[in-house]
Amino acid sequence: MRERNVDERRVSDNGGGVSARPMLAKDREGFIGRHGLWTEAQYAAAGQLRRVMDEIGIEMVRFSFADQHGILRSKTIARAGVDAALRTGVTAPSSLLLKDTSGQSVFSVFSADTGVGVGGFSGAGDIVLVPDPRTFRVLPWAERTAWILCDLRFPDGSPVPFCSRSLLRGRLEALAEGGLGMTVGAELEFHVFRMSDGDLQVEHVATPGRPGGAIDAAPTTRGAQLLHEESLDGMQPLVDALYRGITLLDLPLRSIELEFGASQFELTMEAGDAGDIADAVMLCRMAVRSIARRLGYHATFMSRPQGAEGSSTGWHLHQSLYDLTTGVGVFVPEDGPPLSPMGRSYLAGLLAHAAGAAPLTTPTVNGYKRYQPFSLAPDRIAWGIDNKGAMIRAVGGVGDPTTRLENRSGEPAANPYLYIASQLISGMDGIARGLTPPAPTTDPYRVDAPALPESLGAAVDAFVADDAFRTALGDAVVDWYATIKRAEFSRYLRHVSDWEQREYFSIH
Repeated sequence: MRERNVDERRVSDNGGGVSARPMLAKDREGFIGRHGLWTEAQYAAAGQLRRVMDEIGIEMVRFSFADQHGILRSKTIARAGVDAALRTGVTAPSSLLLKDTSGQSVFSVFSADTGVGVGGFSGAGDIVLVPDPRTFRVLPWAERTAWILCDLRFPDGSPVPFCSRSLLRGRLEALAEGGLGMTVGAELEFHVFRMSDGDLQVEHVATPGRPGGAIDAAPTTRGAQLLHEESLDGMQPLVDALYRGITLLDLPLRSIELEFGASQFELTMEAGDAGDIADAVMLCRMAVRSIARRLGYHATFMSRPQGAEGSSTGWHLHQSLYDLTTGVGVFVPEDGPPLSPMGRSYLAGLLAHAAGAAPLTTPTVNGYKRYQPFSLAPDRIAWGIDNKGAMIRAVGGVGDPTTRLENRSGEPAANPYLYIASQLISGMDGIARGLTPPAPTTDPYRVDAPALPESLGAAVDAFVADDAFRTALGDAVVDWYATIKRAEFSRYLRHVSDWEQREYFSIH
């Protein structure tokens, strides 16, 4: 018989019972076991994963990771190879972390010195995708296929500094060392178009630095009618499919809504642990696009696509901190203002670093075309009490355990790990320095407050100059991300647009 400790709970349940680690030598000696990369909970989840695969006949598993742009990259592993992948991870080219959104390498990936500031990337050598078994999901729309999210390591077992999921986890661990946890809630807006022609043509083919032409698409709703029930009812087959798919993935879906703009929708999620919600956003965006595609639609989280000029989409990020011992929210005031002193300092940090955080909250060229007055999107750095025109909206007050801050400046295409990390870095700097916010605005589009950056280029300049991000993330991470985004913005500036052609070709 095996001896039991006084605490009878299994180790995977934070107790002192029998370990969940496998006893087979081949499992102990794999890359993951050799470098001690899994917790007991992850070993327990891996065992459950194997049982689920056997019970329902899973034949393929997608091993995915979130790149710097918040885009999922994956390898599909056949059933026979899954056990080995759970022991040793899955390799992928490190150059994936050195590309802009078009797939163009920004650094010298085949040189001994890539110029990225850290080793491990020369020759486009491999990185290792280390699966997190707790994220295992069966994909409802893909027959006998499952999915698992991965962290990134170098072949020697050391962390890859540009793994965005690990970057957020590091900030949350630092927060926990101070006795605090972070709760976030996500409101994701997106557009759904009807695909006019689902077949790829030659003009759609892309090369690095030159994305192919966008697919032809038509609107699905007329717009200008917020929460119009009959318009949403007209899209009921899609709504049904999204509901089934997202809930079968065990994601914390709260609502599916019709937004103001033509073809514009919104999903909201119940608030939860910041790391868990970041994972949920990654999977949810993939689910929405995949489910829509199978019904003849194209769903996009691009903020301001053509055909939707009147209503850009945003990602409203609700956030609050709580005491890990008591579970009590630390933003809840005892009396007076809508926020506690700690909440006010956190708010002041969000405002102080809003420009520097912008490349992480709004990482695309297109996202900055959303910052317009009187548009339900912010155009300047200000806060208000339950005011949806302000960049930061304070919600709650005395006696309200859900007291929180809502940042309305983000775009739905943002990498969720970097977006949430940017908020934590900004807010905690405000707390550390005891910052005080200005008075709340009651007229957010007319207030005398600094404007949000007008372009991705301006935002990157602010990010590079912000010492709070350099201190929290390190020079290598800041310079790596800035280099990629500057290359992306520079490529945009070199492009001759249809606007320029119309404006100048006939008169000059």
